[in-house]
Amino acid sequence: MSASRRSSSRPSAPEAHWRPTVVRALAAVAAEVTIYYTLPLDRGLTWWTVALLVIGLAVFVVVLARQVAQIVESPYPRLRATVAIMVSLPVFLLVFSIAYYLIEHASSGGFSEHLSRTDALYFTVTVFATVGFGDITPTEASTRVLVMFQMLGDLVLVGLIGRVVVGAVGVGLQRRPTGPAAPGASVSSRPDDEG
Repeated sequence: MSASRRSSSRPSAPEAHWRPTVVRALAAVAAEVTIYYTLPLDRGLTWWTVALLVIGLAVFVVVLARQVAQIVESPYPRLRATVAIMVSLPVFLLVFSIAYYLIEHASSGGFSEHLSRTDALYFTVTVFATVGFGDITPTEASTRVLVMFQMLGDLVLVGLIGRVVVGAVGVGLQRRPTGPAAPGASVSSRPDDEG
């Protein structure tokens, strides 16, 4: 078999990074959702659970800050940014979903209907997506305030993704070496070489 035939069967460097990176990100999302469904949330809403929810949001901020630093340092910043969004966004949504679930089970009148974990996650996603079907609505002042916090957080998160993550991609792209390709290396027509 010729050398050119052997090299064409191997994935290029960007392709070799793309698949395992996306698989790891999907595994992280699956782990996040699994943790959500297996957390013991039978204590109701207490000051301790509120503290845990605040800690959850702090963890989200730390995870996102770490992701942004990795984007800047990555040889494939666009791929890393996609992974950052894939891993960070579910953490944000799951923290609010837990809060809605706990509020509903603490007062049983916080929403227009009883919420299972899936219902709480569904409500969180509809608020994030600004769909607002109206099938589940907050009925108490405390739940409305929490929903308003999520709406504001959603706006901040979208702005953060638009500004910080995209800015980190720009910095990462500027840090990449430029110059002639090594002899025998294939040159991609894609601007970021990552699909």
